[in-house]
Amino acid sequence: MKVKYIQILGTVLAVLYGVFIVFLYAAEPRSLGEVTTKAMSAVESTVTKGQVLTGTYEIDQARFNEGIAAFRADNFVLARDRFERADPEKRDANTQFYIAYSYYRQGWGRVSNDDALFKAGLEALQIVPQIDPDFVSKDADLTLKTAAELRNEFEEGLKVTADDFNPLRLVRERK
Repeated sequence: MKVKYIQILGTVLAVLYGVFIVFLYAAEPRSLGEVTTKAMSAVESTVTKGQVLTGTYEIDQARFNEGIAAFRADNFVLARDRFERADPEKRDANTQFYIAYSYYRQGWGRVSNDDALFKAGLEALQIVPQIDPDFVSKDADLTLKTAAELRNEFEEGLKVTADDFNPLRLVRERK
């Protein structure tokens, strides 16, 4: 081998070793098994950021479909997890709408609503009009199709009114 190639190889190995040391300091893994998990997370994050910068960002359709299946099975915590993993950069209005809707469905009650879940849903819903001001859901199974309708349900659910004490409220249907 030529001396020049050995020097280039040595420089590349030293740079890679330095990057590995910086990664270890940044990730702070507590065990050897955690190193691979943190490395995969860092690589996924870097790839996603690169896709955003190059304009090729798309949601993970497989995870989105898993989220839809969990949503339809009324497993809203799992659905939110899948939706958040499908759209880590929060750039898809449909996915963010489903996240907010899952808070509504989980927090809705015949007698009373869960205020904490409704507030979290209202907060999650704020991003939808920023992404797409004219968003309308194409899902035929959803009663509420727009962010404005869902926001209204959240706000009405958070208010305490005389209608909250109406006994006919027990027969109302969830949207």
